[in-house]
Amino acid sequence: MLVLVGYLVVCGAVFGGYALMGGHFGVLFQPVELLMIGGSAIGAFIAGNKGKNIKATIKELPLLLRSSKVNRQLYMDLLALLYELLAKARKEGMMKLESDVEAPASSEIFQRYPSILADAELMEFICDYLRLVISGNTDAFEIEALMDHEIETIRHEAEVPSHSLSRIADALPALGIVAAVMGVVHALGSADLPPAEMGALIAHAMVGTFLGVLLAYGFVSPLATLIEQKVDEGMKMYQCAKVTLLASLNGYAPQLAVEFGRKVLFSTERPSFTELDSHVREVKAR
Repeated sequence: MLVLVGYLVVCGAVFGGYALMGGHFGVLFQPVELLMIGGSAIGAFIAGNKGKNIKATIKELPLLLRSSKVNRQLYMDLLALLYELLAKARKEGMMKLESDVEAPASSEIFQRYPSILADAELMEFICDYLRLVISGNTDAFEIEALMDHEIETIRHEAEVPSHSLSRIADALPALGIVAAVMGVVHALGSADLPPAEMGALIAHAMVGTFLGVLLAYGFVSPLATLIEQKVDEGMKMYQCAKVTLLASLNGYAPQLAVEFGRKVLFSTERPSFTELDSHVREVKAR
């Protein structure tokens, strides 16, 4: 929703200011220039990306119009899930977690947290490292290094749409200049026209530069920034799980381990110690 609000503000400020200075909107309506800029941008996007990158970017765009699924309640659910798993392992032994890890969809613990269960990548991350811990002979430093490598890979894949859009945003002003130059060439090829008509052709050509810059910095670049912010929020889920599991592996009690995970979260979504403690007590009381 904020994306649409932002776009309305951009358009209102630019075109409202143009109207206040007495500009004529008919001059700005140049569909051919828009076709050249938009078409060449799409062509450059296709030429500069692999098929999987194109699919990832197209898949991500509609999601930008929705609010982020990462919030305080989701973090609370993640920490409560990790607490339940670690508490069961501490009480009954790590081997008792094998059935939960191998079939999380049928696990009573995982079923209590459908929002976490619905995230296939996060579930795979948690279950994979619990399997390593269950298998024994695990070294905390080696597990941490492996987690860091995997989180970096997940981040790299998640940032593909952002990088793709950033490159398009960087190219749009230049593509706008290309469209403007084509318009100037057309105007100079009609040098025998009266000055008034020549002036109109030059004005039409300059619209290309305007459109390229506006599309780049007013529309496409903000989307790339928004994706980066969403990636940062999503990575906190993995970092929270990583720190919590490592704290448990280093011998901390489950309640202290989830406190380690809580400290990793952004302050705007991080539950307080009291909130987390109350949530954990509710879990223990089940």
